[in-house]
Amino acid sequence: MNTTNTSPFSPVKSICCLGAGYVGGPTMAMIAAKCPDIQVTVVDLNQARIDAWNSEVLPVYEPGLDEVVKEARGRNLHFTTDPKSAIQKSDLIFVSVGTPTKSYGIGAGRAADLRYIESAARLIAEVAEGPKIIVEKSTIPVKTAEAIKTILAANSKETASFQVLSNPEFLAEGTAMEDLNAPDRILIGGETTPDGDAAVEALVSVYAHWVPRERIITTNLWSSELSKLVANAFLAQRISSINSISALCEATGADVNEVANAIGTDSRIGPKFLKASVGFGGSCFQKDVLNLTYLCESFGLPEVAEYWRQVIHINDWQKSRFVEKMVRTLFNTVTGKKIAILGFAFKKDTNDTRESAAIAVCRDLLLEGARLAIYDPKVDPATMKADLAYGGISSELFDRNVEIAPDAYAACDQAHAMATLTEWDEFRTLDLPKIYDLMFKPAFVFDGRSILPLEALKAHGFAPFVIGKG
Repeated sequence: MNTTNTSPFSPVKSICCLGAGYVGGPTMAMIAAKCPDIQVTVVDLNQARIDAWNSEVLPVYEPGLDEVVKEARGRNLHFTTDPKSAIQKSDLIFVSVGTPTKSYGIGAGRAADLRYIESAARLIAEVAEGPKIIVEKSTIPVKTAEAIKTILAANSKETASFQVLSNPEFLAEGTAMEDLNAPDRILIGGETTPDGDAAVEALVSVYAHWVPRERIITTNLWSSELSKLVANAFLAQRISSINSISALCEATGADVNEVANAIGTDSRIGPKFLKASVGFGGSCFQKDVLNLTYLCESFGLPEVAEYWRQVIHINDWQKSRFVEKMVRTLFNTVTGKKIAILGFAFKKDTNDTRESAAIAVCRDLLLEGARLAIYDPKVDPATMKADLAYGGISSELFDRNVEIAPDAYAACDQAHAMATLTEWDEFRTLDLPKIYDLMFKPAFVFDGRSILPLEALKAHGFAPFVIGKG
């Protein structure tokens, strides 16, 4: 690897992103839209995914994404399955590949699986020439940049030189385009060397097309890598904290929403992420907290690891507690009973189901013998079946006991109970008298997102349980 004292990195004219998933696709679309002078190429080896990005039906659902993609696609936003050409042409390469939790070997169930990161680094080393900036966009453990640099140094051509930066994403699915358009902050970490500083400034100049400079934070590499895990761990901790209090509210007659509002007005605490629910999901929270616990164990900090492990424990307990409440309320058996499941995505305004609380709830209900009628406005049936199969539900059991409903009313028709598991806005305005007439009596409602009006449910004759309400 060759390095010089003169910066070879600015200005950035061409960007490549390895990975066309929930992070890579929307992020690159926004960069292309805001930086018309920069060519942006998104690469993925999954032909079907790339075909979808090039079609009218994108593989990722996010409010506002379609418009941004259509504005830039074909002008300076391109989607391809040819990584080598894209890498060769690029000044800056984002690595936005999957980093799932390991399911095997050392660290199974906690450590991040970095095989795709390593493959990306080896591919870059194989084909890159000249100066390149490599940007970690995936969520990764601290010191992963060291591994990337080692692979690049051992395998690259003599004509190539690299700087590795960390630029973690802080997007919330469902509001990703808003978050990209007006981010709270952009975090960029790099080496504290002249070339490292130059590479950081080159990436800063890209975001500075639309992000105020004071919102762009620069740190060293390790602080940036760790900040992503810590941010998600703190957010997950807040959700588990309020969910633990929801159980106490139910036992004492308090209202968790009122408690959350009361403590959220304290400026030291703030109101965000204090919404009780059946449990958090998504691609990041559980994975990142588990990764953090593994890191703490690896660095000889078992007490710290155990502290963060409890965040996951409370989240799992909240889901199982919800199912137990349903079974006990339905006279200690759900065998053969139809239960309407409203919502399968892990949160509203996304079709992402990764680690969705609905998966665990539906799995446990099916294992109890229930028949499910599931409705979600954006999640396709194949995804539901695949998620439940991964959770241990056989294809035969799914086909026999699961019905995919076209709307909430069809799901509730002849149902013994209804459960809201995703906070889609359309569920807030359901025709409650109509649903009551469709259901068996007593008509049980289990609101796992606290989105239905409790007093209205009672007034219309339902037997309701709303999470966190005594």
